[in-house]
Amino acid sequence: MMDLLTALAISALFGVGVFQMLRRNLIRSAIGLAILSNAINLFLLAAGAYRGEVAAYANLAGQRSDALPQALVLTAIVISMGGFALILAMLYVLSVRYKTSDSDEVKGLRH
Repeated sequence: MMDLLTALAISALFGVGVFQMLRRNLIRSAIGLAILSNAINLFLLAAGAYRGEVAAYANLAGQRSDALPQALVLTAIVISMGGFALILAMLYVLSVRYKTSDSDEVKGLRH
């Protein structure tokens, strides 16, 4: 039952992220990109922690979870936050220069 709830939550986040990325508003597209990257990180973490009975950092008897997916997700979070900061800086420059966040009203990007 918990696997079904996790799959539904991940798919809902993924769907909302893709829907927001397809919007005309550039700010909503950036937020959709952040939601989408969080959904992917949650999927990787859920897929990597399937077989463990004990957390990777615990000193208890039993089969330990693999620590590699957790390390990869932590690295992906740091990289995605750096990319998101770059996108926000670019959106700030676009909004100051063109006085809008609508992608259809921004002139000069088509050439």
